[in-house]
Amino acid sequence: MPAPRSILLPLLLPVMLATLVGGCAMGGRTKPSQSAYEAFDSSNTYSRSLDHSPAQACEAVRRALLSQGFVVGRAEADVVEARKYFQQEESHEQVEFRAVCMPQMRGDQQTVVFVNAVQDRYALRKSNTNASVGVSALGSLSLPIGSSDDSLVKVASETLQDPNFYKRFFAVLDRFLPEEIERPAKASAAPQAQPTLFPVPMYPQPLPAELSPEAAPAPAPATPPPAAPASTQDAPAVLPVPPPATGG
Repeated sequence: MPAPRSILLPLLLPVMLATLVGGCAMGGRTKPSQSAYEAFDSSNTYSRSLDHSPAQACEAVRRALLSQGFVVGRAEADVVEARKYFQQEESHEQVEFRAVCMPQMRGDQQTVVFVNAVQDRYALRKSNTNASVGVSALGSLSLPIGSSDDSLVKVASETLQDPNFYKRFFAVLDRFLPEEIERPAKASAAPQAQPTLFPVPMYPQPLPAELSPEAAPAPAPATPPPAAPASTQDAPAVLPVPPPATGG
């Protein structure tokens, strides 16, 4: 004989409520989003402007990193790269620091230094080694001997975003900047020639030997020879005039 509905309802009600609550809890549970994102802002956490030249700034960066125990792997006039290692219990951490010195595009200061630090985390992992033992009756058996190899495996990597970390670095950098500031040589203020609106081609002047016969100048007329003096025969005779007579 089936049980009355009035008796089964109070027994099934707690079970139904528990099932409903569990389903709502499972359906409403959302996995938190942990994806990386970048919020671009106008802060100067990763950069500083300096009065010194780019070469002077990068040299100061190199000295500042060396003073803090970093191992410099690359040092050029505009780029410096260095590393530093840390050990905490069984985890190994490594900080890779990079600085770029570039000319300032605007403003009175002539150099801007961009810095960036990446922290890598390594963990010690043990891998068991199995040895193979050959048995004539059973063949080859693989038995754990108990030996293990330890190796470091990268487990995390992130860019350091703590503003205080970079503030401390720039404070150390200021101590290694030289007192004398290098300035680029100014260009000479020589007057510049004004460009011509209508350039006139220059042709070479012909030499006298290259003139054509038509263009040759006409010869000058010859001067007549001086007239020969007249002969004495053609000239009239001049008679002497006698002196006047004087009375005695």
